[in-house]
Amino acid sequence: QRNTHVLNLGKFSSVIKLSAFFPFKSAQGALENINAVSEGVVHADLKLFLETNLPSGGKKKAMLGVSDAKLGATLQEELNLSIQTGGVVAEIIRGVRLHFHSLVKGLTSQAASKAQLGLGHSYSRAKVKFNVNRVDNMIIQSIALLDQLDKDINTFSMRVREWYGYHFPELMKIVNDNSMYCKLAKMIGNRKELTEEMLEAIEEITMDSGKAQAILDSSRSSMGMDISPIDLINIESFSSRVVSLTSYRQELQAYLQSKMSQVAPNLAALIGEVVGARLISHAGSLTNLAKYPASTVQILGAEKALFRALKTKGNTPKYGLIFHSTFIGRAAAKNKGRISRYLANKCTIASRIDCFSEVPTSVFGDKLRDQVEERLAFYETGDAPRKNLDVMKEAVIQASEVAAEIKRKLEKKEKKKKKREKRKLEALSTAEGDDEEPKEAEVRVSNTSIGGV
Repeated sequence: QRNTHVLNLGKFSSVIKLSAFFPFKSAQGALENINAVSEGVVHADLKLFLETNLPSGGKKKAMLGVSDAKLGATLQEELNLSIQTGGVVAEIIRGVRLHFHSLVKGLTSQAASKAQLGLGHSYSRAKVKFNVNRVDNMIIQSIALLDQLDKDINTFSMRVREWYGYHFPELMKIVNDNSMYCKLAKMIGNRKELTEEMLEAIEEITMDSGKAQAILDSSRSSMGMDISPIDLINIESFSSRVVSLTSYRQELQAYLQSKMSQVAPNLAALIGEVVGARLISHAGSLTNLAKYPASTVQILGAEKALFRALKTKGNTPKYGLIFHSTFIGRAAAKNKGRISRYLANKCTIASRIDCFSEVPTSVFGDKLRDQVEERLAFYETGDAPRKNLDVMKEAVIQASEVAAEIKRKLEKKEKKKKKREKRKLEALSTAEGDDEEPKEAEVRVSNTSIGGV
């Protein structure tokens, strides 16, 4: 029965009457109000509306229905109102939303839909901009693309080796590097046309005069088959693509390093950009990684082995993605588990500092890396490492100094920017003044001429 009353405009209008309506002055005002409502804050417009339209004599007796419980609690605290949320209030507000264009005079459903859509877009845009963790999305995509490029470049290079190997099989034994092989295949082309004049160009690619001479000698006595010009064109074209992919991979690696130094400098300094990016990608975000305990970070990436060990009641894995760190490889076999546990602990600290610090610096990451190095030396030689408290005190002092320096530079940069903007405005106002003066002169001249006539 309640649902029927809500859906039927006639029945709903007989129960609910519109007593007051306050339109927003602008789209910006509407956005400010909806942001305040989403955060549970009472906006000045809402406060004024309630104070104006609620019964002045008996505010405590008036019952205010609010859909959002958080906002209701704030209203009750600030304005001392009797608040009701949920139940029948939700049904009434649903009916108001459904018949809003009919309750307000001069408002059509199309105009209401357009206004709601515009406000929804503005609100969503503001929320996306407010997301402080959005930059780690670039790291997640970059590391995924880097892994895919590694696979593709390896596959394509093998294809070039096999394809060009029919014509010049000896080159495969001389050159092991895939990128170098593709460059040479593109540059040499037909081995029968390789001459002494091309020796210098080959040496530039191989960076080895002995290899360059060996390639030249092998081309003269090669056992490879002859190749047609059209086949050679296709091989050269494909080799060019592989070379361009290799150069793009290097650019992407540099981009990832710069992003990691901005987003997670301490984690990058501790464990490296690539391994740190893989940890962030596997966790889903830097915030998620910061929430993980050290025991989870230690086996992150080895979930399959973990669940298999739990199922078979065997030994659980000692490390996951952090195995690719140089520290695990340098440790002795008996100490790999111990150093991986210690490294995971430091990674957790670094990720939390990166996630919640205002000014990103790599000071803590460098200090944590030194601690891991000292722990490795302790396992090998028995030299006692420094206490964590002393290291962290030193790191806090250095980090505060670096942060102060960064803030000073940013403030200086901001001042210069404001000065440039001020000069531009002054130049524009001067130019506008110069343009107006000739017009006034023209008007005076024309008036004089009329008076003379």
